[in-house]
Amino acid sequence: MKGESSTQNKAGNKSQYPITIPKNPTLDSLKVITDNFSSKREIGRGAFGVVYKGVLENGEVIAVKKLERTSGIHARRFQNEANNLLELEHKNVVKLIGSCCQAERQVVEHDGKYVFTDVVEKLLCYEYLPNGSLDNYIYDELNGIDWPTRFKIILGICNGLHFLHKERNEAIIHMNLKPSNILLGDNMVPKIADFGLSRLFGQEQTRLITQNVVGWIGYIAPEYYYRGEISEKSDIFSLGILILEIVTGLKNDSTSQEVSSRILIDNVRRKWLKSSQITSRYPSLEEDDILQAKRCIESGLNCVETDPKKRPTISEIIVKLTDKGTGQETLFLCLDFFLPGRRKFCVLICYKYLLV
Repeated sequence: MKGESSTQNKAGNKSQYPITIPKNPTLDSLKVITDNFSSKREIGRGAFGVVYKGVLENGEVIAVKKLERTSGIHARRFQNEANNLLELEHKNVVKLIGSCCQAERQVVEHDGKYVFTDVVEKLLCYEYLPNGSLDNYIYDELNGIDWPTRFKIILGICNGLHFLHKERNEAIIHMNLKPSNILLGDNMVPKIADFGLSRLFGQEQTRLITQNVVGWIGYIAPEYYYRGEISEKSDIFSLGILILEIVTGLKNDSTSQEVSSRILIDNVRRKWLKSSQITSRYPSLEEDDILQAKRCIESGLNCVETDPKKRPTISEIIVKLTDKGTGQETLFLCLDFFLPGRRKFCVLICYKYLLV
């Protein structure tokens, strides 16, 4: 398989992140580095909480996410799950570097009266990525990004999702994959953010939260929204919408209550399977690049099939995207197996042969 697979070069997967912050920082220390969670330090806001810029004593910068208090998840379980997420490291996944779960005495209103109570604050500390999120780049034709960069971003997202789905003892389903949750590092390397929050909040709570967030509804898999069915294919649907947006520069209509993003999907299927539409958007592309863009569009459309069984796996998507399409066909075999006491392996065996 040509191209860079997420299973290769493990040493290269290591990200650069601050090593001076403890694994479990105190709430007081996080208040200090965020100026008591000042609105001036706010750098992001989403369904699960608010993100603040934290500046350490040595000048290093981190991102501190203060989670919503609606989760109801037990403190011990939160800390256990957070510690598991701390072990994850991949160049296309935002690095979690610390977590805090601490009770604080606060005055709250209850039945019309103000009372003292212990409020448990849950916070996550991440590496800081100053380039911001993908949604700031892919829709702007004048100041946007060129096709080679867009393809690199698509492949990087796929590699990160492969890591979460296939390279762990237990798959991590993201459940909230969208452009604002793809952060960009140096050289526009994409990194998946907010992974694992479904474990920290609980899957049902995650579903309730994300259903009510404008701008996310267009990325949700229909079987998850309507029936609460959760699988890797839920993320594949969201990935498909992401790929279509990155290739076309079209923005998913977040004001519509059309859960399955049918307006965007129908538009792409009607117009973007033609080479003329691709060359109109990217006039300087060579023939190989046009074929590459077509493969991305075809993969994106395959990902958004209504029936989850018809959607490809992340491994199959990577194979399709990295196949040069020079008259060769790729046979793909993915074997997932688990050996007691050892991690789960995904063996990718690719055979190429010339078509006669």
